[in-house]
Amino acid sequence: MLPPSLKEYAEELLSNSTGISVQIKGATTVGGGSINRTAKLQTTNGPYFLKYNSASLYPQMFELEKRGLDLLLQANEAHIPHVIGFGEKGDHSMLLLEYIESGLPNKSFWEDFGRALAKLHKHSAPKFGLDHNNYIGSLQQSNTEHVTWVDFFVSERLEPQLRLANLPADLVRRFGQLFSKLNEVFPTEPPSLLHGDLWNGNYMTASDGAVVLIDPAVYYGHREMDIGMSKLFGGFSASFYTAYNDVFPMEYGWEGRVDICNLYPLLVHVNLFGGSYLSQVTSILNKYTG
Repeated sequence: MLPPSLKEYAEELLSNSTGISVQIKGATTVGGGSINRTAKLQTTNGPYFLKYNSASLYPQMFELEKRGLDLLLQANEAHIPHVIGFGEKGDHSMLLLEYIESGLPNKSFWEDFGRALAKLHKHSAPKFGLDHNNYIGSLQQSNTEHVTWVDFFVSERLEPQLRLANLPADLVRRFGQLFSKLNEVFPTEPPSLLHGDLWNGNYMTASDGAVVLIDPAVYYGHREMDIGMSKLFGGFSASFYTAYNDVFPMEYGWEGRVDICNLYPLLVHVNLFGGSYLSQVTSILNKYTG
């Protein structure tokens, strides 16, 4: 059950958002979250989804998640949970979302997913980055804007994770060797609106069988970052990538760039979960710096 102060505050947020008095009748823990505590709320106005955590450990986490969800909602290319409200009470921070009933994928699930992501990636901005920072998992993510993708990728993605990871000097040196080659590796493309954390735990299937994108780490970046991360933990269906390329064809050689894109989420995992992911990082560096 929710702490009493959290329950009262959630009722207040729900009532203010809906314009009617809403009471919470019950709360059921929902699995799947590795960082936040989550619950399905049964209320006098139907079900809602609640995420909550420590406000002092993760300042502004849910405010920033709301801003990311709003960006994806404005793009209007995929089903995104609507934010009901967010706020803090004591040391609790919370995010209230519409509750989406899960179901089985429909027959065109992967094709629709691929097409939706391709359309999302066509939304662009003048620079790589974002006008505010946010989170990747429980780590703060810097989105300082840069004119070129390589400058952004090195300065705002890889270097901050390297500083956190405190890797052996030889690995750091080899990252420097890789950085000097990146302008020859990545094709020049405009910034794309990215989900930013697109692995197979951050989408769900709605009751109608359609895809729903959740838990984003939004920014404008090279679109191969989303594609690369989709392959990091087993990959999506082949029909997803075919449908994506039908709508927004990727530049030649994208499969070979997946590993470089995934250096960022792998370093994030090194910093969050320990050195077991370091062997994958080392293997990629071996491939590109020998």
